[in-house]
Amino acid sequence: MTVGAASLLGPTAEVPTPSAAVVELLGVLRRRLNMDAAWLGRIEGDMLVVQVLSGDGASFHITQGSTVRRQTGLYAQVLSGQLPSLIPDTLADPRTADSPVVRELDIRSYAAVPVVDGEHAIYGLLGCLAHRPHHELRERDARFLHMLAEILRDSVTDLHRMWEARSQVWLDVSRLIDAGGPALAFQPVFDLERARIIGVEALSRFPDASRSTSQWFAAAGAVGLTVELELAAVRRALGVLPQIPAHVGLAVNASATTLSAGLVEMITGTDAERLLVEITEHERIADVPEVTRDLDRLRRLGVRFAADDVGAGYAGLEQLVRLRPEIIKMDCSLTQGIDADPARRAVATALVHVAEEIGGGVVAEGIETTGELLTTRETGIPYGQGFLLGSPTPVLREACVAAGE
Repeated sequence: MTVGAASLLGPTAEVPTPSAAVVELLGVLRRRLNMDAAWLGRIEGDMLVVQVLSGDGASFHITQGSTVRRQTGLYAQVLSGQLPSLIPDTLADPRTADSPVVRELDIRSYAAVPVVDGEHAIYGLLGCLAHRPHHELRERDARFLHMLAEILRDSVTDLHRMWEARSQVWLDVSRLIDAGGPALAFQPVFDLERARIIGVEALSRFPDASRSTSQWFAAAGAVGLTVELELAAVRRALGVLPQIPAHVGLAVNASATTLSAGLVEMITGTDAERLLVEITEHERIADVPEVTRDLDRLRRLGVRFAADDVGAGYAGLEQLVRLRPEIIKMDCSLTQGIDADPARRAVATALVHVAEEIGGGVVAEGIETTGELLTTRETGIPYGQGFLLGSPTPVLREACVAAGE
């Protein structure tokens, strides 16, 4: 009866991106020993986590992030000194001939040595694997292996620090998602001509003030949790929609990727005609083919779209053509100082014309002075948002008070 690779290996783990130098050193080691795969692994409790891999790891059912169980792997015996650094033929050596991991993963020869960090604590193992015996391996090959392990000391210290930092970010963001997502603040959006609130934007607020909102989302992106965090924020915002006056809309923020990761299902069944989904221009819609389909699905539900931060980057015009938003949100970098800068006024006027051509309107973000407010209105921009008009507040009633409620 076979054991099976799944029972010998553990779940795939999140690992930090190794430096090019570490990857190259593993390639040197693999070629020097003429092995099929070389790896660097970190000890995590009862698991060895493969952090860097060179060569044909897939033939051993190993990829970056794979974990090897202590009770089935050889690494615990290598660390304890029960097994030598080199075994040229595992099936011919009585110490490894009956090992399940040797037989199931077809490991016919191996080389492995402990790696210590900058504080001389055991970090993990550096090793090589091959599908055929290597009777030509000698003690000097073991010394070469030890030499590379010594060279890697500083690199694994850096990997350890990166791993701890990424793990902490992953834990922080995961806990926040599990708790229902970030808290919300609501900032009013005004009809500048009528001086009346037409909507509120739900803005994410996070418990750790040492990271800004953009830094929280960037950190979530670094550990692959952007979509989950955005969906949690949208879900919380949708929960307050019934408390908003019927003639006031609700704006939420989402990346193009999030549109195709459950947003349609989340919005279905809500008062979708009051929703405005703001899509940042920093993610190109063309890079996510499913987005066009889901834009159409959401529009059929009544959802409107805004191109957010237009003017903050270089992809804005292309995004406008592809998204054809009902609202263009002019970035605060164009609004601030618009009363003293003809160039900013010219861009604002052009955006008004573009919006009219595609049947939409413009919201000027970041209005902070009376001069900016007056000039924004003079350029024909119908809507505005900013601290002069209303600061973000966690109290929804205060954000809507000017709407007549």
